[in-house]
Amino acid sequence: MRLVTRGDLDGVTSSVLLITMEHIDSIELIHPQDITDDKFEIKENDIMANLPYHPKATMWFDHHELTENNLKPPENFTGNHSIAPSVARIIYGYYDSEQLRRYEYLVSETDRFDSARLDMDDIIDPRRVILLGFTIDSRSGLGGFREYFEKLVSWLKTMTIEEVLLQPAVRERIKILKEQNANFLSILKKNSRKDGNVLITDFRQLDKIPVGNRFLVYTLYPDTNVSVRIQWGPEKKFAAVTLGHNIFNRTSNAKCGQICSRYGGGGHNGAGACPVNPEDAERQISEIIDLLKKAG
Repeated sequence: MRLVTRGDLDGVTSSVLLITMEHIDSIELIHPQDITDDKFEIKENDIMANLPYHPKATMWFDHHELTENNLKPPENFTGNHSIAPSVARIIYGYYDSEQLRRYEYLVSETDRFDSARLDMDDIIDPRRVILLGFTIDSRSGLGGFREYFEKLVSWLKTMTIEEVLLQPAVRERIKILKEQNANFLSILKKNSRKDGNVLITDFRQLDKIPVGNRFLVYTLYPDTNVSVRIQWGPEKKFAAVTLGHNIFNRTSNAKCGQICSRYGGGGHNGAGACPVNPEDAERQISEIIDLLKKAG
């Protein structure tokens, strides 16, 4: 079987669980938009996790809201879908196996990371699984995920969190993150602004997105309750727009996933993402910001 998932901490933890319970031969890492836009071929015998539903998959697990842009699964599909802090939690509950009990702490911390249930210490001085999560977060800007992802899955299956954090590849990423966070915060200040309750960060004028902790932006404008981050996608073919509730000011009424679904994306209540065409970017981004402001 092939596992098709996302290259983030939730994908890592889900992979550890599924490899424990199923015969997984290989792992493919893709973005959810690749399923929405039919850019990746799903095959029979594939297991999908943390991605929109595809009818060819043998098993499917997801924890995001079902949007109008995605196919809906039949009632008798194999796997599970429900709203939860992480898809790892969905998988853990689906099997309810003693073989997975050793990963309870990993799943619980993945819940916290993927749902951004973090406190200020988790951002300023992250530790253990939360720190590991930032090293495999695509928005940290570290790149080179495929090989690193596979190593993390292999290590977490047999090692303690402390042992994983001592691996040279992990230590190198941690070092870069800590060294670059101050510079990243400075660049955030230069490229961020407030519009009512909305915090807007626009990186499109930068040739390269700096390395740094993506949640640092919420320390700049604590009175905002939702953020918009804009940056170019590969080869500037589209602008990637990411929405998220302020993790330190959880008063936003905006349904981020539903808003993004209007523009070909998706997500869940507290976070979402969508691609916008360069020629329509300014209009659509303005519309998204207005929707966030109206939601309050």
